[in-house]
Amino acid sequence: MAQRKSRSDRRIDLIEAARRAIIRYGVDGVQLSHVAEEAGLTSGAVLYHYPDLSELLVEAQHAGMERFYEQRLRELATLTDPVEKLVVTIRSGLPTGPLDPDVRLLNELGGAAGRNRMYGVLLTSLYDRQVSMYQAILDTGSALGVFRLSAASVTIARNLVALEDAYGYRITARHPLIGPAEAAELILSYARAATGNDLNH
Repeated sequence: MAQRKSRSDRRIDLIEAARRAIIRYGVDGVQLSHVAEEAGLTSGAVLYHYPDLSELLVEAQHAGMERFYEQRLRELATLTDPVEKLVVTIRSGLPTGPLDPDVRLLNELGGAAGRNRMYGVLLTSLYDRQVSMYQAILDTGSALGVFRLSAASVTIARNLVALEDAYGYRITARHPLIGPAEAAELILSYARAATGNDLNH
């Protein structure tokens, strides 16, 4: 006999279903019936767990962003070398390929941010937290004498996040010459100049 899912497990399933629906129909086009279809449930069952569809959509978007900040911080906490931290952070900020669902979700949010203030706030918050993450690595490396920064750490950090975003978009847009490995190397080339370190790791 199949075990009945807990309320928290059902909510996790619905968040994943909402993410898939956003990617398929766009953040402006997704409807309750789309989420229900992705989850294999009735609309009423979705509303039982999330009476407000917009709350579910925001949770789905936050879950997609978690990979690019919280997960990276957890990985960084296991490392001590600033060079390794910087290289790992750059590589982990890029899509795995054109169909990467988390990055496609962020692209959808970016397109809707001008029309929906909440999405703009979410993306701005993610950007600022990523900048702080990079800045901490740069400041530590500078203090240890490993990096010779060519500009203020916040400037370099902002540029690194902007390059992640730009190349991430190129990858999901299927640029024929820019995949994850090529994009990482392009960002690392800037990071080498900005830190005065060859970043061989």
